Amino acid sequence: MSKENMGEPFEFMQSISVLKSTGKKAKNLRELWNAIEEASNESISYHTYQYFLKARMFEYTNDFAEWTSESLGERVLAEHLSSIDPYEFTDIHDLRNKLLEVIDDYLEAFPESKEVIPGNEFYFNETITMVFPVGIRAHNLAEFLIAIRYIEAGSIYYHFYDARSRPDGRDDFSRWFEDGLVKKDLAEQIRAIDPFMHTLEAIRQHIVEAVDEVVRKDMEGIPQ
Repeated sequence: MSKENMGEPFEFMQSISVLKSTGKKAKNLRELWNAIEEASNESISYHTYQYFLKARMFEYTNDFAEWTSESLGERVLAEHLSSIDPYEFTDIHDLRNKLLEVIDDYLEAFPESKEVIPGNEFYFNETITMVFPVGIRAHNLAEFLIAIRYIEAGSIYYHFYDARSRPDGRDDFSRWFEDGLVKKDLAEQIRAIDPFMHTLEAIRQHIVEAVDEVVRKDMEGIPQ
């Protein structure tokens, strides 16, 4: 049995989120601070971690930074908020405190808080997320390559982004390549993909290209 066929197969999971409004909103930075402090964990997660589920790319990396820049015109604060990597935090409580700290520091330096025009308030939402297997398993890289080309974007998000917030800190794809298939170089390639610089579809394409190259080399018997 080859190394590529050792271990458990990769089981693709699907993540579906149902969006709902919390009724909370903010028209200035002080109200934003208060609302973040009181918001549910699900709401903080939606506006930070799940920002990457959006189909298009934005200049910033979370909803708070985007609103602060686009609606309030506070671009310096937006940059500070955008520099917060949610995947450095395994606890929503710590991520929430970091968001509050950054806004607090800015308000201390610039206490006059601007207000948005009616209709441009920040509306707090949250999601109910369901995760379930899609019935697709890959036993080797060739099978994985076929599946990753056509799997739903929600599955890419779950395995590439959501996995990073778990204690291990690795995405599911690179973990399987390294631990299941003993493809350390490939795993490192996948982990090197910057999650903040690409849409889900761009990430899919990067993974396809990296895996396809290894599959071709394996078929041609090229040492790796």
